[in-house]
Amino acid sequence: MRYILALDQGTTSTRAIVFDKNRKIVGKAQQEFEQLYPRAGWVEHAPRDIFGTAMGVIAEALVRADADIGDIAAIGITNQRETTLVWDRRTGTPVYNAIVWQCRRTQGYAERLKRDGLAPYIYEKTGLVPDAYFSATKISWILDNVKGARERAERGDLLFGTVDTYLMWRLSKGRIFATDYTNASRTMLFNIHTLQWDEDLVRLFKIPLSMLPAVQPSGSLFGETDKGVLGAEVPICGVAGDQQAALFGHLCTEEGDVKNTYGTGCFLLMNTGEKAVRSTNGLVTTLGASLDGRPPYVLEGSVFVAGAAVQWLRDELGLVSSAAETEMWADKVGDTAGVYIVPAFTGLGAPYWDSSARGLMCGITRGANKAHIIRAVLESIAYQTEDLIAAMRRDSGLDVRQLRVDGGASQNNFLMKFQADVSGIEILRPEIVETTALGAAYLAGLTCGYWTREELEALVSDAARFTPSMDEKTRSNLMDGWARAVRRARMG
Repeated sequence: MRYILALDQGTTSTRAIVFDKNRKIVGKAQQEFEQLYPRAGWVEHAPRDIFGTAMGVIAEALVRADADIGDIAAIGITNQRETTLVWDRRTGTPVYNAIVWQCRRTQGYAERLKRDGLAPYIYEKTGLVPDAYFSATKISWILDNVKGARERAERGDLLFGTVDTYLMWRLSKGRIFATDYTNASRTMLFNIHTLQWDEDLVRLFKIPLSMLPAVQPSGSLFGETDKGVLGAEVPICGVAGDQQAALFGHLCTEEGDVKNTYGTGCFLLMNTGEKAVRSTNGLVTTLGASLDGRPPYVLEGSVFVAGAAVQWLRDELGLVSSAAETEMWADKVGDTAGVYIVPAFTGLGAPYWDSSARGLMCGITRGANKAHIIRAVLESIAYQTEDLIAAMRRDSGLDVRQLRVDGGASQNNFLMKFQADVSGIEILRPEIVETTALGAAYLAGLTCGYWTREELEALVSDAARFTPSMDEKTRSNLMDGWARAVRRARMG
């Protein structure tokens, strides 16, 4: 068995990457798929696109690696979290499109939970705040709004899964109905202290327990693919939600280790070890990936719009033809000429959790031009990340001196240098920036014995380090300006 295959099913695309023993990428494929917006604030994916692109990229990556499925020792899966699918237990037919983590249709439900005083109760069990972001309200919406769905669910005919569960179910022709601790911990139904589905929460959200998958460690044998689907029975030995997979891909397995993924959103995670840190600053407590029965606790802050703001520049405004162009434009000017952009397209995530906030551009003068606007979008990503770093410091009591980064936007040197400056910390970008897929590969490879931990640690190297050089007064003035812009965005 020559290789490990990582399947990375993300929000806007699906990727498959084939790694060899030295972590070298020998085959890679990626396919974007359609984003569906049936109403303002609603975001959906067609389940056929999720599975179809997965099958397509697996086949293409194997061809590019000059390999066949028989060369794969194990598969690791990582996925967009919270995105919710419900399908028929017997036929596999979804009853509705996948409701994406970005979708805000159930925010009214989440607000009612808060008004009813249930937020502390839910947080105590799950480490999460009531929000449309998480899966529980999405499942309830499907059961209440798809004709006959609730009756079918109560008969035991329907199954729920996050994307990892759905992919494993399809790849195994229904033999695997499982998830891992990291994905379960994002549903708002899983007790992160007992490591079980919480029966009180299941009753609160009126979701039949029979719909929920088995839960097991991220690094464990989930089952094997069906020969008729992939051409061979290949063990699936690693599963983790994308952000926890990235944390593991950086080998951030010690207390205090921090990483940020710059993807569609921004996700800052700190490993807090055996301690479930209680946040008073708008962060959530969740579970990390591990190879044993007790996963570490993780403190997490989520920014809803990061790389998506760059896509907005490209697709809606037409200011750039590719994301890579933004670095060149940002470097053309010494600052933003006072322009701030708050990309609250779907509200603001941590540490604000303000669903009513809306996108804002302010500070515009006659001298503001295209380069200033592009630079302001990149700076907004760094500002939002610094908001999370500051909240994490306050909650954990730990100093953050280094930040490990990954994701598409981490390739932008301007953004990484500005992040180092505005946060006053060292930024470490690894040699392999496909850290999410790498984390899934690590979990699968360690579980099946393809790698040892010592082998992996010997292979790790950083490709770039960005150190801060901005003076404190400039940094403070910039952050003050950002805080004023956020206040305006929150005024609606």
